[in-house]
Amino acid sequence: MAEPGWSTDTGEAVYRSRDPVRNLRLRVHLQKITSGSLLLRPSSPQLANDTIGLATLSPPTSASGYWRDEDDEEEVVIGWQEKLFSQFEVDLYQDESACQTPLDHQYRQEILNLKASGGRKNRRIFTYTDSDRYTNLEEHCRKMTTSDNEVPSFLVERMANVRRRRQDRRGLEGNIHKSRIITWVPTEEFIRNNHVINTPIQTMYIMADLGPHGKLGQSDYEQVLCTLKVDSNGVITIKPDFTDNKGPYRIVMEGEKQELWKYTINNVSSPAQREEEEREQRVFKDLYGRHKEYLNSLVGSDFEMTVPGSLRLFVNGEVVSAQGYEYDSLYVHFFVELPDYWSSPSFQQLSGVTQTCVTKSVGMDEVAYFSYPFTFEASFFHENEFLVDLPQWPVLYLEVISLDFWQRYRVEGYGSIVLPLVPGSHTISVSTWRPVESGTLAELRRFFIGGSLELEDLSYVRIPRNFQGRRLSRFGFRTETTGSVTFRFHCLQQSKAFLESGFSWKKMQSLLDRMGGACQQNTVCNVLEAFQRARRRMQEARENLPQDLVSSSMQ
Repeated sequence: MAEPGWSTDTGEAVYRSRDPVRNLRLRVHLQKITSGSLLLRPSSPQLANDTIGLATLSPPTSASGYWRDEDDEEEVVIGWQEKLFSQFEVDLYQDESACQTPLDHQYRQEILNLKASGGRKNRRIFTYTDSDRYTNLEEHCRKMTTSDNEVPSFLVERMANVRRRRQDRRGLEGNIHKSRIITWVPTEEFIRNNHVINTPIQTMYIMADLGPHGKLGQSDYEQVLCTLKVDSNGVITIKPDFTDNKGPYRIVMEGEKQELWKYTINNVSSPAQREEEEREQRVFKDLYGRHKEYLNSLVGSDFEMTVPGSLRLFVNGEVVSAQGYEYDSLYVHFFVELPDYWSSPSFQQLSGVTQTCVTKSVGMDEVAYFSYPFTFEASFFHENEFLVDLPQWPVLYLEVISLDFWQRYRVEGYGSIVLPLVPGSHTISVSTWRPVESGTLAELRRFFIGGSLELEDLSYVRIPRNFQGRRLSRFGFRTETTGSVTFRFHCLQQSKAFLESGFSWKKMQSLLDRMGGACQQNTVCNVLEAFQRARRRMQEARENLPQDLVSSSMQ
């Protein structure tokens, strides 16, 4: 059982820093504990902190950053990716025949320079940077369990090759062949090589040589004190965590003596000077200002306004899904009809056809998910602003068609919907129907041959535009209810009338003011239509009455 003065939590700690990682400084203190100098102290409570500010906790003990009392105690201040050579590396690179790579020759020259300047100042504490062979070998041979017979899994092998794949791909990023963005038939090897997300990560190890006095430089006595990983998003992972507010970590060496070592890790990064912080704030302010000017240049300085007395309607829609139909492989054909006094730009497309979609079982229903987007713009303008009747609103007509394996088409349903009168987001489900013929022969023909009764004009779903009569009779027209189609609309209305802060009663009589109150327009339209229908029925009833009854009632 661990003593109360030791820190036994050696798990990873994750921080996020906005400061450059090159400003990171760690102070590592290593000391050998004997039976006569063993001192236990109560551990301090760990303070919860999920951000790292790279701030100075306590200054280094000397200007050089190193402090050593004896061979069994050492303290070093280490920067990010700072290389400190071990005794093993010093002995290895002194022999020129052992240098095989340009990095080995560079290390040899640095070691010779250190020897000429008086030798290295660290003895037991050293580092392995991201470029060292140990870093790649350690990640490749790292075990996930304590079993000696552990076999690396596929995920472990892939993660071990992340750094190698990243380095191999650096020279190919500018020469990517753009003709094959999508691999339609990926091979098994392609899937295995691209299964793991490749996030650029740099690694650094802080090591210790815990060999006996006078026998330093043996790889069997190397121990990992701390592992640092930094990715491109500023996420810093350290294992184990800092010992700022808790007891030191301990290492028990194997063997007869079972020597005990303790070490601490502290964050001693220098805080930014006030002048540097102000300069950084000015740089960010200038950067954000330039970005704002760039966005303003894309939008333009003048906001495009509508013509006085007009209303502009913007609709961003989506055909979401269709459900409840007899056959599979559905697609939707739709178009928008603009009533009188409405217009759209010449380049505007007011119709569309979705892709053919196979249905999916959702509960008891068969649903086809289209997620087909569309957008259009329309404008309303009339010279006479004081119209008696409210204007008609654009209508969307739709036709659902199925297509089978033998390329046979079948009309599954017709429907229509008045575009939302209120600006905002709306999700509307439209019920559909289809015309049917009497008798079994028509159903057999629909099943075996395909095809069915179709409407020549889709506007017949409501009131045809070219209809000029007073009554539209559909007596004898047989229909059958089919499924439903779900639409999602995002509507935006623009008019100068909306900019006026106050409305007088005279202005409320105008057309655009009534459009400005779009939230109440739907109810007003329904009331006026009901009133007009009742008025026409009353006039028709009076025309059919005898003249003597009419004259007597007037008297």
